[in-house]
Amino acid sequence: MKSIVILHEGNEKKTADNELLHLLLAHLRLDIEAIEFRGMGSKSNFFKEEKYAFLKQAVETNQIEKMLFIVDADDSRNDTKYGGVANTRNELNQMVARLGFQDISQTYIVCDPETQTGYLESLILSTIPIEQRSCIQRFLNCSQFESKENHKAILNQIYKTAYPNAPYNFDHPHFDELKTTLTQLFA
Repeated sequence: MKSIVILHEGNEKKTADNELLHLLLAHLRLDIEAIEFRGMGSKSNFFKEEKYAFLKQAVETNQIEKMLFIVDADDSRNDTKYGGVANTRNELNQMVARLGFQDISQTYIVCDPETQTGYLESLILSTIPIEQRSCIQRFLNCSQFESKENHKAILNQIYKTAYPNAPYNFDHPHFDELKTTLTQLFA
């Protein structure tokens, strides 16, 4: 077990969440090898105490020094308990307290910082120029994709196709909070 653990949605394989974190850590010149990435699957798993059994012993024996929970905000209109930044943060902080991890933990809620809703793709979309953002949003509105997962996958693919040589604008201020949070893991 590594001394720093990042828990994120999805799995440990090359998912959008995991890929962004690796690229951002490399951009910040932080030691990726010092971090254990743990995919928690769906967001709902973050709120199930039994999903943390694998970490409890490592925390109790001081093998883990720092932990970061990264969870999508989603939208409170779709989920009044776990949706939106405030609800997600509140529920996640309650879980961290029940687990007794509050002294070693930080949380980061992924969303569009302006709307305080969404997910990783919303954050990424918020960092591109307004003209391109509007164009992508018009396409998504026209296409009428109902499924959130389809919407996220299509948004991610549009972004990667449109910006293949510079996948993320890490200098954009919307990445500042996440960069600070990641840097604090090494302080």
